[in-house]
Amino acid sequence: MTTPGRDRIRELIDAVLADDHATLDSMASGAHASQFHFSRQLSRHAGESPVALRRRVMLERAAWQVQRGTSVTDAAFTAGYDSVEGFGRAFARAYGHAPSQMGSPTERGHWLPAPNGIHFHSPTVLYVDNGVAREESSGDVLALMIRHDLDDVSALLDAAKAIGDDALRTQRLPGSRTLEWDGPDESLAEVLTHLVMSKEPWIATIEGADMPDQSATLTVAGLIDRHRDLAPRWLAIVRDIDRRGAWGDRVIDALCEPPESFLMSQIVAHVLTFAAHRRQLARWMLQDAGVSTADPRLDPDPIQWHRDRSGGLL
Repeated sequence: MTTPGRDRIRELIDAVLADDHATLDSMASGAHASQFHFSRQLSRHAGESPVALRRRVMLERAAWQVQRGTSVTDAAFTAGYDSVEGFGRAFARAYGHAPSQMGSPTERGHWLPAPNGIHFHSPTVLYVDNGVAREESSGDVLALMIRHDLDDVSALLDAAKAIGDDALRTQRLPGSRTLEWDGPDESLAEVLTHLVMSKEPWIATIEGADMPDQSATLTVAGLIDRHRDLAPRWLAIVRDIDRRGAWGDRVIDALCEPPESFLMSQIVAHVLTFAAHRRQLARWMLQDAGVSTADPRLDPDPIQWHRDRSGGLL
């Protein structure tokens, strides 16, 4: 019986792509299964044999590395080929050109056609496309919620500029902790910091970037600058997911310990849910610190926010 909470498909994929699993036998051993059952189960779910899946994704990784300055020789041996010549032939069959002609990431992508949407995304993230074409869109409701969240955080940060450092760090709600792994939300400084910086790990996961350093204690001005950088990136990510109908896509995040699998829809729902809660906490704390929340910019209602925008358009 499968243990509740386990993502068995992710475990099988991990076994295929682990650096030391170059053979079918080692892949199956890594998945704690016989070769027969391992091959049958993965092929049924992925539509691709374990060996073919590994070969293709390793070629995608090699193409990604070459685009970013890795030599063809190093990419070939990292991909598990015994010779540069053999790697070059396999690469040319897959991509239609030599590795040296990959060009920059902006000139051409590194993904190959796949029956399952499983692709190499970065050194830390495996991106898994759900492979389902959709005509419907989540539409204006999602766009409104995303934009309202970003604008509302900006308004709250702007209001916090009127408060001194001591007042920002005053413990106003002892024991408040929105998410266990984020730490306390007892002061306005903590709530505002989490409002801004909670998006950073998700952006890094989806973009395939390194985990951002979040150890520094930021001033309100520092948080405003950070939010100004993060907001357009988060908006672009959500718009791209919606444009492609990719809400069922998943990211396998190797930055987590242990690695975890997340659907794009789960990530965005998570961010919006806890951001809304923290925005209301911030309002209460601002009011407790003596800041009037009668300012129309601090109205929490997305209806009023939307009406105040030019022509009511996003």
